This record gives sequence, C-alpha cells and structure tokens, in this order.
Amino acid sequence: MVRMHCDLSLYCDDRDMNEKLRESVLKSQIVMRKGYPYFVSSAADGVPPMEPELLDEITDSMIRIGNFDCDLIAAPEAMGIPLAVEISRKLGIPYVVIRKKSYGLPGEVPVVQRTGYSESVMYINSIFKGDRVTIVDDVLSTGGTIAAMVEAMRDKIGCDIVDIVMVFDKNGDRSFLERRIGMSIKTLLKVTISEGRVRILD
Repeated sequence: MVRMHCDLSLYCDDRDMNEKLRESVLKSQIVMRKGYPYFVSSAADGVPPMEPELLDEITDSMIRIGNFDCDLIAAPEAMGIPLAVEISRKLGIPYVVIRKKSYGLPGEVPVVQRTGYSESVMYINSIFKGDRVTIVDDVLSTGGTIAAMVEAMRDKIGCDIVDIVMVFDKNGDRSFLERRIGMSIKTLLKVTISEGRVRILD
C-alpha cells in the first residue's frame, strides 16, 4: 500500500481549537442508560445535529494532536465514521470502518466489543499485516472497545497501531488501559458528570 503524505503543519498552531466543542458539551442533556449517567452530544451521538463548523473544529484538533503518518485511518461504527471521513478528506489518507456486521470476506477478523452498556461483535476487514493504522473514535469510557480493537489488529492481523485519537475521555484514570494495550491514548477533552451536570476537567 502506498502511504499518503500531507502537510500536518497546517493543523499545528497555538489556538484553542476546542471552543465550539466545549460549548456543545456544556449544553449537553444527561440521560440514564442501564444505570449509567450519559451525556448526549453532537460529537458522540449526532444528537443534537452536528454543525459543520463543530465537526471541522473537532477534526482539526484531532489532526493537530494525533500522529497520522499512517496508511489507514480506522474507526469503529458508528460515531467514529464521520470523524474518519472528515480526517481522510483533509489529509488524503484512506479510511476503513470496523463494522457491526460480518461480510464474510477473506481475512475478516471478529472483535468482541464489551462496554459498560453492552456486549457485541464487530468485524475488521481490509486491514492487513504491516499496515500502519491510526484509530479515531468519539468516546473513551470503559475502554473495552478500543482494547479489543488494538489487540485484534496488532496480535491477530499484525499491523502497526501508530496512534489512537479520541474526542472525549470519560474513563477518568486510563493508565490501566494504556498499560494493557502498551500505548497512550490521546483525547481532546476529559469530561465527567457530577451533580447532574457535565463538567470539563481539562
């Protein structure tokens, strides 16, 4: 596979590129999902509608902090998709989606996805041994999904995980997860819910 190159300096400056994201988070409504408080946001749910300016800000920030010297951008279904598409468009790097359905293609690798809300199987296709992959997604919560994806890509397929870049960190202390997968995870905002409100911690 031919690795694409782009001028990442276009996305590296000193501006706070998360102003719209912070504003949208602080306006989020909170609902309960299987006993967990959950904030509903454009970036993580597509509800309320994602404004193009917000998507542009988020993806610029992800490009700024992430390592996209890679062959592929990988994103799990569903809310990783708009992030991967936009970053792919900006940088000229192909993207692939980790889907919730099997296509039965040669080399397809199943991934058991366990989160605080559910357990399901996702399927990796079109990622091969030796590929350099950067993973993007919307929310780091329990870490079950990202750990399963990394372990499947690295240990079963044999590709190189270049970086992991996510919008929200709801995990709190991700050191255990980072030790498990053997690499750091980059996020734009660390958030929590307390006293019925979404609070930004960094």
